[in-house]
Amino acid sequence: MEFHVNLDGPGDLATRIYRSLRDGVRDGRLRPGDRMPPTRELARTLNVSRGTVATAYERLTAEGFLVGRVGAGTFVAATAVGASSSPPAAGALRPRAGWDRAPSSPSALPAARYDFQVGVPDVRLFPYDTWRRLVAAEWRPRRGAGRDREPAGYADPAGHPGLRAAVARYVGYARSVRAGAEDVVVTNGAQQALDLLARVLLAPGDVVAVEEPGYPPAREVFAAHGAPVVGVPVDGDGLVVSRLPRAARLVYVTPSHQFPLGVAMSLHRRLELLAWADAHDAAVVEDDYDSEYRFADRPLEPLHTLDDGGRVVYVGTFSKTLLPGLRLGFVVVPPSLREAVRAARRVADVHGPVATEAALARFMDEGLLARHIRRTAKVYAQRRSAVLAGLAGELAPYLETVPSAAGLHVCALLRPGADGGAGGAATAQAVAGRARAAGVAVETLAGYQTEPGGPAGLVLGYGAIEAADVPAGLAALAAAFRTVTPR
Repeated sequence: MEFHVNLDGPGDLATRIYRSLRDGVRDGRLRPGDRMPPTRELARTLNVSRGTVATAYERLTAEGFLVGRVGAGTFVAATAVGASSSPPAAGALRPRAGWDRAPSSPSALPAARYDFQVGVPDVRLFPYDTWRRLVAAEWRPRRGAGRDREPAGYADPAGHPGLRAAVARYVGYARSVRAGAEDVVVTNGAQQALDLLARVLLAPGDVVAVEEPGYPPAREVFAAHGAPVVGVPVDGDGLVVSRLPRAARLVYVTPSHQFPLGVAMSLHRRLELLAWADAHDAAVVEDDYDSEYRFADRPLEPLHTLDDGGRVVYVGTFSKTLLPGLRLGFVVVPPSLREAVRAARRVADVHGPVATEAALARFMDEGLLARHIRRTAKVYAQRRSAVLAGLAGELAPYLETVPSAAGLHVCALLRPGADGGAGGAATAQAVAGRARAAGVAVETLAGYQTEPGGPAGLVLGYGAIEAADVPAGLAALAAAFRTVTPR
């Protein structure tokens, strides 16, 4: 790619070329070691004399920005990097209300020795060799295939047909969700699924009800579409339906493994929510983000399966079972929303990565996803057992585990009296900070709440930590508790 030389401004041509190249070096657009074009070539490109370019190069070389190598050419000097001489203007444009604050994002902190990060699988367990084989096969040209069937062409906004059919079979077999391929829209993760649903279901000002505590990115995507977002408390049976605002047009829930508390919504509460949605003409978005990993109890029927009125939209993701970086998820929509959600996907980004979606379809059809889940479930079960044992042991005086039968994390609430008089949320935050200094990454429950005064505790993921490391990590966490709350 050619570097753009700006010939505008005061001075003769050689000075303008010198100034443009110098600024490119100083602000990093021209990097140390980059080869400069020969003087003859740059002169021809700029339609100036070769001597003019040579004069600019000589000045840059004399000042240490460029260096000449006999027989090789002219290069940007290794010591020529500096700050931009003219920082860009702040600009007159301003974001509209709601976009003037930064949404939550993954922590930029360095990796911890004992990582109890929430919501991530162990990327080391992914079958990379198999995946490379499948993706490579999709990129090979096929004889007789039409252009629209090649991975390099435009494709259906709803996703690869084979993957949509595979997803429909998968959720039907594993979760009793009744769906055909025509009901499935493949998305860039669950987050895009929520964004598409917000586009087609919400008008500015429509109220959205979410769980409190709950999943921050869901709150953010609905708020970004202009919806007032109301938190609704969660108890041992799940979302408290009686506390739903009457004006809510959409209710977002994680009934199979409430995020982050981990409780499952009871059957009675599920039926109550469906009746409420029907009475108030509201949509229910069911996010079933990690229920593939179930370690106890029989799973309850999804809301989608219990729904007879077509009010539930079922969202799933492969970020927990495979890799977050694949950015693959899906949404199962009722017939009344099919075309609208497909159109929203086309408007958003036209369609997803065709070869990746086709590879996942084969991965599922060949039974490789089911095999991968069985294998990783055994690994996560060992880690979960180690976490629960630690919470029942050295950490028992400080934390009470919230019962949970599925997923890749557990939540533990601060016991009464374990705050040392400082307040639950403050104590949990102090413990997390002290633990981080000791090499333990753990999240507080307050990070999933929008209002103060909620339950205080910690959320511990076991997707990113080896089972053998769990005892030492929890011992360090217990030491942090002893330091912060001496008994």
